[in-house]
Amino acid sequence: MTDTSKTIALFGATGTIGRATALALLNDGHTVTCFIREGSDAGVLPRATAVRMVNFTAPHELDGFDAVVSCLASRTGAPLDAWRVDHDMNIAILNAAKRAGVGHFVMLSAICVQKPLLEFQRAKLAFEAALSASGVTYSIVRPTAFFKSLSGQVRRVQNGKPFLLFGDGTLTACKPISDRDLGRYLARCLRDPALQNRILPVGGPGDAITARTQGELIFKVLGMTPTFKSVPLKLMDLVIKGLSTGGLLVPALRRKAEFAKIGRYYASESMLIWDGQRYDADATPSFGEDTLEAHYRALVSGDVAADLGDHALF
Repeated sequence: MTDTSKTIALFGATGTIGRATALALLNDGHTVTCFIREGSDAGVLPRATAVRMVNFTAPHELDGFDAVVSCLASRTGAPLDAWRVDHDMNIAILNAAKRAGVGHFVMLSAICVQKPLLEFQRAKLAFEAALSASGVTYSIVRPTAFFKSLSGQVRRVQNGKPFLLFGDGTLTACKPISDRDLGRYLARCLRDPALQNRILPVGGPGDAITARTQGELIFKVLGMTPTFKSVPLKLMDLVIKGLSTGGLLVPALRRKAEFAKIGRYYASESMLIWDGQRYDADATPSFGEDTLEAHYRALVSGDVAADLGDHALF
């Protein structure tokens, strides 16, 4: 170990961002232990990491660690899951970190908590507040859109279907960031004092892009003529109303209504700095090297997997 290397407890390591973060931490010379839930696939983790299978509802032992990095996030964003994972599990980790005298806690949050209309946003904000008030040195990272979140329509377009837009496709914009660049940024928080005891919004390189631009990039990569189909937001509102009404009797419809509300949020809100009146692309920090176009090319060529999970809106 070097003088700057640390022993890191990494939570949420089996997700795509967690795996990228593990690699970034290892590349920076840190010793990394991945805390994963029983039954999770440890085979996806870098071999150089140690692994501990844990029960996330039980107290954790973090003696001997210099820092905690938490990439935990609920998979669905459903209210119960969000409070259990985004808040309660992180609280348990924070309490263990305080007992063990861990010096630094890096939290992966989300830029959408600026305008909290959904339960998973409120759960993240509640933990952000607890971490900020804990007395532990913290870095709260709020990334913009992820590449995988903007990849759900690649297969659709490949199959000859139009790219779906809400309105004219210019209602929202974002600065998407790759898992690799985000992992590097999370690791940088451990060594850069300017990134400590702060809330850190961050996007990828380049200008902000709209949904229409995302579609145009996909068609460009595929060498196809762009075709678009507009979906009115009012249609989503009707779907949400119908599912919510049905959810009064059928729990499965209630869960679908929550997912539709999340989709509605991302269809109408930009993933950029919100100054209280408007979204400001220029004020949204950029970091990294990876571009969305390069990601689409790698996805189409088969060099990377889609790995959409619950990010597949369409």
